[in-house]
Amino acid sequence: MLTHSTRRWLAGLGVAGAFVAAAASPAVAAPEAPIELGVYFSDTTIAAGSEGKIDSPLLFASEPVVVEGLTVTYDYRDLSGVVQVKPESSSFDCKSPEAGVLVCTDPFEIGLEEWAFGGLFEVALTPAAKAADGDTGNLKVTVSAEGLAPASHTAKLRIGEGVDLAAPGEETNISSAPGGTFSAPLTLSNAGKTAAKGAAVVFDLDYAIRPEKQYSNCTYEDGHLRTCAFDEVTAAGAARSVSLSYVLGKDTYAPGSEYGYYNWMTIAEFEDFNAYLQAGGISVGKPGNGPVLSLPEVPSKMGARGFQADTDPMNNWSGMTVKVTGKNGTDLVAVGGQLTGKAGDVVTASVGVRNDGPAALDFGRSGSPVTKIDIAVPEGTTAVEVPEFCAPLDGDQQDWENAGKPGAKLYRCYPDIFIGVGEKQLVDIGLRIDKVIENAAGTVTINAKCECEGFTEDLKPANDVAKILVNATGGTGGGDGDGDGGSLPITGQSTGLIAGLGALLLAAGVGGYLVAKRRRTRFVA
Repeated sequence: MLTHSTRRWLAGLGVAGAFVAAAASPAVAAPEAPIELGVYFSDTTIAAGSEGKIDSPLLFASEPVVVEGLTVTYDYRDLSGVVQVKPESSSFDCKSPEAGVLVCTDPFEIGLEEWAFGGLFEVALTPAAKAADGDTGNLKVTVSAEGLAPASHTAKLRIGEGVDLAAPGEETNISSAPGGTFSAPLTLSNAGKTAAKGAAVVFDLDYAIRPEKQYSNCTYEDGHLRTCAFDEVTAAGAARSVSLSYVLGKDTYAPGSEYGYYNWMTIAEFEDFNAYLQAGGISVGKPGNGPVLSLPEVPSKMGARGFQADTDPMNNWSGMTVKVTGKNGTDLVAVGGQLTGKAGDVVTASVGVRNDGPAALDFGRSGSPVTKIDIAVPEGTTAVEVPEFCAPLDGDQQDWENAGKPGAKLYRCYPDIFIGVGEKQLVDIGLRIDKVIENAAGTVTINAKCECEGFTEDLKPANDVAKILVNATGGTGGGDGDGDGGSLPITGQSTGLIAGLGALLLAAGVGGYLVAKRRRTRFVA
């Protein structure tokens, strides 16, 4: 379950399902318990008279399993006269055994994990010809496979009045030093022919970008801006805008670039989106402690409360690029350790990297790891417990086909994509002591020169190597004197799963692809 200390509150397509799995699946079963399937489908609001939306279920299992005969059944009998459900792809064998039921089967073996994924069994959700604003119904989605009990989830589908919310096509470019303040516009235009009865905006701001003020109609988590909701009615062809003030964190790496994006959605679509987050145990945060933020009307460059749905969600994005000026670097320090034991014992080495600042490293948008952690196993020991994000290393080539496999003498591990000042990221490796050797030494080597945008060098490369000592006699430390071990592989604000907003919106089915307009979203997670 995602903790509240997560710096980036949203996750990507594959990761997003993990939140759903965590909340929707039963508690972790005992080893002898049968494997259980799980499925989730997002609540969805569709504009009347539109071409509809495309979505797919999120599928998962209580433990990793390869299944045959994976089948998804869509029961939309409750949606008669409201929404039609049709297969989007011919890749699967889909049949309609009766009116209002669609059954799709994948003939190949499919691997399911405890984290969920989407993209399989996509369906087109199209409003019926006579569907009108306010119509609702339920879509029951059931997943089954050979030898496993089926699982079901019921989603709410509703018809709304079609509107076309839009954001400016151009982004804002700003320069600021760490600790500086700056402003950026938040602008909403109504590019359609129907008045928009309120609107909500979801923010995807890099960790360094923090709000200078709080507002009661916006939500915040750990001091970071998440969402705002507005009651103002925006007439067709009209526009509204407000300038928001931000602070660039003093721990921002410089020189470099930070990014912020926002996405508009209707009030009904935001309700769908929030339901998706809640299913995964994610909160949009708490209301701010300031006044109401208004969204004043401004001259528009555009031409021309029941439920409402956006007819063209691909134009809802805008954002800013902040060029970070000055120089504010990072000292990454290798963390070693000291272990003691007798022959036959399995001892745990908790080793890795610590950020001594003064800047945090944030590669959440690129998805790159902060650094590489190379672990050389001490003499006289064998690695018997290895995390799956560590692979045997031969020269500079890691063997990912054998990731997590015990027995190698050298491993390369990839930690998280964010590490704040003072934080550690530790890798737990179980070492069996085959022979007691005094001062048996291994090493932890970090490669701080990550191939990541904006990060050029480690301030103190001399401390990028630390020792792993087994049965030390002289009390010499683990390289940096920090051989204290640790119970968490990642500490501090990076304990959560981290990725971008764009893919999650698609995964949630909120403002998803139009059936006929399959343009790629301009946001890159």
